[in-house]
Amino acid sequence: MKILVTGGTTFVSKYVAEHFVKKNHEVYVLNRNSRKQIDGVSLINCDRTMLKNRLKGKYFDVILDITAYNEYDIKTLLSSGVEFNDYIFISSSAVYPETNSQPFAEEQPCGKNSIWGDYGLNKLKAEKYLTDNFSPAYILRPPYFYGIYENLYREAFVFDCAEKDRVFYLPKNEDMKLQFFNVCDLCRFIEIILNKHPENRIFNVGNKDTVTVREWVELCYKAVGKDVKFKNVPESYEQRDYFCFYNYEYILDVTKQNELMSDTLPLMQGLKREYNWYKNNRDSIYNRKPYIEFIDKNFS
Repeated sequence: MKILVTGGTTFVSKYVAEHFVKKNHEVYVLNRNSRKQIDGVSLINCDRTMLKNRLKGKYFDVILDITAYNEYDIKTLLSSGVEFNDYIFISSSAVYPETNSQPFAEEQPCGKNSIWGDYGLNKLKAEKYLTDNFSPAYILRPPYFYGIYENLYREAFVFDCAEKDRVFYLPKNEDMKLQFFNVCDLCRFIEIILNKHPENRIFNVGNKDTVTVREWVELCYKAVGKDVKFKNVPESYEQRDYFCFYNYEYILDVTKQNELMSDTLPLMQGLKREYNWYKNNRDSIYNRKPYIEFIDKNFS
């Protein structure tokens, strides 16, 4: 296939571009060339909001839109004169209000989530503009992505603590559940959609099983080959000052995904892969939050 990937230089879009290159597809990436490109891609060096005629008359079997965050991002791409057969948009689980019953299902009403704010609303507007103007598009709503090329200081934070045999400071709500989805499973599911073209157009995607915050930290330490000792932090401290997730628990219903793809990568296996990559790619984390510094100043 001839594939257009928006982005292609960081985390999810980078992994997706590389995956389809390795499968011998003809992969084009649309980005500003501010970071090193994946070997084997063809670069369209442009800001997606200022395309002008860069895509006019070009044809792709599928557009994999990883980097659209709002309606304007979708609008500029659809109005660029590009021609395509399929369109898959990576949206977000942030489109579900936290007041919905859980697990969140695709049929539930969408709207503002007070935790994610405008991010979720903008993703929802992007979804609507896309489906209003290209109804056959597929929309995927993931929970937390993880895996190789991760650029957020989440697993890496816990890996750093494990390497130094640090006591780990947990929020008091250590039973808060988290749901993950590995970028390799995203690529598998994209392939299934393109092969089967299911009638359903909106899918929650993610691991069927959730883990508690405590269990997730334990698995991250095990990926490094270490055991962990915990201390709990009083509720008077702001969680995001010392921990990498908001105090917000949600679960997605991924029944429709599982009907097409019954298995996902076990979390322990995925974390081991990510740690083995991270050991040699520590500079891939672009914005290291000062969690450890805060912990040492306030708790040690």
